Amino acid sequence: MQSLFNEAAHNEITERLNKLKGKESALWGKMTVGQMMKHCQFPLNIVLGKDDYNLKPNWIVSMLFKKSMYNDKPWKKNLPTVPVFKMKEDKDFYIEKPKLEGLINELYSQREKNNWPKHPSFGNFTKEQWSQMQYKHLDHHLKQFGV
Repeated sequence: MQSLFNEAAHNEITERLNKLKGKESALWGKMTVGQMMKHCQFPLNIVLGKDDYNLKPNWIVSMLFKKSMYNDKPWKKNLPTVPVFKMKEDKDFYIEKPKLEGLINELYSQREKNNWPKHPSFGNFTKEQWSQMQYKHLDHHLKQFGV
């Protein structure tokens, strides 16, 4: 599984992000490209310890889905989204893209760090699992917009 702590994977995600121009239509799902840029910030804010979005621990969800968050199996299209991460209003691509890129770069800059927060719903992840999960989420949504 790719890891955002790997330089090549970080560069690949950044290059794909920079291919988006803000006019792309989703190949599946309901989000606009601006909404996707905002949506992808939420998990990065969690791993960086900036916000937990009042998510609650859920051992059933954790048992059923935790490994799928960071394994090699791609996520299916149109998976349900945590309600707090759903985008209800339009988001400006040109505002959200630099914020997302900044969070991706901030996470990469902390790749040597060993003390990571607990996920509010899934509990503990290793450093590598956190990084793989972030890569997988970004990859999923970049594919959603054809890059």
